[in-house]
Amino acid sequence: MASTTLRAATVACTVLVAGAAAPTALAATAQSAPVAAARAAPSPSPDPFKGLTADQIGDKAVTATQSATSLRMTGRVVSGGQPLDVDFAVNDKSECTGAIKLRGGAAELRQTDRVTYMKGDEDFWRASMTSQGMPPAQIDATIELLKGRWLKIPQGQPGTEGLSGVCDLKAFLADLGKNKEDRTGLVRGPDGEVNGTPVATLVKKKTGGETTTVSVSERGKPYILKTVKKGGAEPGSVTLSDYDKPVKVVVPPADETVDLSKLDPGTAA
Repeated sequence: MASTTLRAATVACTVLVAGAAAPTALAATAQSAPVAAARAAPSPSPDPFKGLTADQIGDKAVTATQSATSLRMTGRVVSGGQPLDVDFAVNDKSECTGAIKLRGGAAELRQTDRVTYMKGDEDFWRASMTSQGMPPAQIDATIELLKGRWLKIPQGQPGTEGLSGVCDLKAFLADLGKNKEDRTGLVRGPDGEVNGTPVATLVKKKTGGETTTVSVSERGKPYILKTVKKGGAEPGSVTLSDYDKPVKVVVPPADETVDLSKLDPGTAA
């Protein structure tokens, strides 16, 4: 039930972050109009990337981003062809907190001490369980049980194998720059600004009109701060922020949780 939805979210987010460093592989999506690239802004003086090619800047961005101990990701990604809105803060201790929106529903997510907590609205749970082929009567009963409560999912619970990587930042960033060929042929565009931080913009154009822009911080470490994809079937964007900031995860009170193991076995898949 919840595990399949979270696995889908994990896969989509991983592809998106990997695409930030390898623009040719970007798989962000949005159903609205194409998202604008980083806002134009004066470049710092002196230019921190003076003398570097766009590909070399991309290499530095990958190295810096992979060194992060925590980050926050907000944006829209693809899950099974559906738009998935995400807002996650995650650290390198396999802890995270955030929210997702999918198929008209919304859910909060927290993970700490190898336990995942998930609290969704009726639309979210109904869409999630329906996609797994659960009988309507079972769906209604489960939704009633979960109303206003958190679903507690201990790691290792049968049917939830994919949850172990949801908040694994190290694994999450492991694919960054894995295929260096995907980062060649970049062009440096006009400098811009993301949330007040000056950025260098790296542009990759593909045949068919697809253009991906990656914004790299020109202040402090050259972290990837934003990616935007225009054109193609899946335009969209993602913003990375709050690098190396503490991630505080609040464990829900026991009387507000329902242990997945207490549900009917048929709801755990």
